[in-house]
Parts: sequence; C-alpha cells; structure tokens
Amino acid sequence: MNGLGCVEFCRLFLCPPCPSKIAAKVAFLPPEPSYTIVRDENGTKYKIHLSERAEWQHSAREQDQIDVFYARTRSGEKISCMHVTCSQNAKYTLLFSHGNAVDLGQMSSFFIGLGTRLKVNILSYDYCGYGQSSGKPNESNLNKACAAAYEKLLEKYSVRPDQVILYGQSIGTGFNFTFFSFLI
Repeated sequence: MNGLGCVEFCRLFLCPPCPSKIAAKVAFLPPEPSYTIVRDENGTKYKIHLSERAEWQHSAREQDQIDVFYARTRSGEKISCMHVTCSQNAKYTLLFSHGNAVDLGQMSSFFIGLGTRLKVNILSYDYCGYGQSSGKPNESNLNKACAAAYEKLLEKYSVRPDQVILYGQSIGTGFNFTFFSFLI
C-alpha cells in the first residue's frame, strides 16, 4: 500500500467515514510553512522571510518585487497573499491558485520567472491551513480564500476585473473554475 500502514489506512478512510472528509484528507496536503510574514522596520508594511525550504533562486532586488499582506474571508479566516510586480506596465494580473502540496514561499521564485516571461503581475494566496493562512483546508474554505484574494486584488491594486486572468496549477485549477462560475 505504498508505505501506508493498516492504522493509517483506517484513519484515512474510516475516521470519519464521510466522503468530503476523505477527499479533504487526500486532496489537501499542506506542507510545513516555508516562510513567515513579519512587519517591516517602520511597522507599516509586511515583509516575507523565506526559509531554506523555499529554494529562493533570485537576488534581494527581486525579493523587493514581492508585496505580502493578509486578506480576510467572509467567515473571518486570515489569508496570506503575495503580489509580485514583474512589470510596471503590466496590462494583466494573474490570480494564481497553486497546487495542493506547496505554499507561497515555495512558489515565489516561480512567480518571478513566470511574471517576467509573460510580462504580467501575479497575485497568489495560500489556502486556509497552508503557509501563514488560518483555518482548515477544505473545499468551502478554499473557495472563500480565492474570493478574498480576488477582492483584495481589485481593491488594493486598482485592477479591473477585465485585467485579471485566473491561473490554476493542479488543484488550484478546479478552484479557479469554481470561482469563475460565480463571476459570470
């Protein structure tokens, strides 16, 4: 059973025997956080501190392109968000929903490269229970996290809805489709 012992198998599929709980246990695999968010020296802005697990591949100058902040879901969960300014003249911003086994710190280098190549800015967020976001990872909370990040993108960066491109990776693709269905 791929290293899954009898006890782990029973805990995964039988405790509790509810399909949505089983799906959540299998689909959501939050890693150990690869970053922390702290206030800057002035206390006016947040800064990201990446751990070695984040595998940062760029200079400190590129890290200055990253703006981190929190958004709140309608149910009150705190969602970690990362805005990467890759182009001052970007026409579009990708709302990036990442895969199920990574967090913002692990994706930050990828965001710099992707945004630079595509000449877009990127806003991504951690799902509930991932990185520095509060709450439990489940389908309902992830949809709320996507909505909170989108609303904050429009408000904080004065981006119009027609300038937002939804981009999902792995499980994030599904949440972007679900979110898009609420927008139309």
